Amino acid sequence: MDLGSIQGDDLRFLHQAFISDTITHALEIDIADTRLYYINDPERKRFVQIINDYLKKKLKGKRATAFSKRFSLHEQAKERWGIRIEEVFAKCFQAGYKNVLVIGSRTPTIRPATLKATLHMLEKSDAVFGPTPEGRYYIIGMSGAAHINLSDFDWRSPSIYSEVVDALDREGLAWAEQEIWYAVETTDELEMMVRDINQYRYEGDETTAPETEKAMQRLLAKMGN
Repeated sequence: MDLGSIQGDDLRFLHQAFISDTITHALEIDIADTRLYYINDPERKRFVQIINDYLKKKLKGKRATAFSKRFSLHEQAKERWGIRIEEVFAKCFQAGYKNVLVIGSRTPTIRPATLKATLHMLEKSDAVFGPTPEGRYYIIGMSGAAHINLSDFDWRSPSIYSEVVDALDREGLAWAEQEIWYAVETTDELEMMVRDINQYRYEGDETTAPETEKAMQRLLAKMGN
């Protein structure tokens, strides 16, 4: 992420908030388990442990129960992204899951209703993709019937979205598309995120991205001093 003046510990703090909100949103889907995959790196392990410990203390009631029963951490070797994402799908299918969604760590404003809708779409398709305006993705869903080698692709490519769906077409696999959304990679998307959170609060939604909202308020107050 390149968020301008937000760097170092401030950037890590904000990213932790992104992931905390995404996990909390996913836990709202009571028919699904939530797994957090992370690379085998001392700094990343510490980062993930902070999130895990925070949510364990923070969540209450139904969310706390869901966290204790349906959330788990999974370590991965340091490999390029295509290998790691392929491993995520493979391990989930090996564990007995029929449909799997992979959500990026920079999309804290995706509401639980969108995740539920994506799972519903996946029941009728081999794959579901959520495109970003840049031609990438913010969510990928696959069923056990989808057989393409995700490790074959360059996931840094600006056209990765079309490259993957073209591969699905060549294999005769059915895929569906979610609405266009964004991953927070730049200051432009950060501004979009802030506007969306403000709109959610205006609509009376106080449960989407609360940790991200608090983190932004803290950063803005720090910058104002």
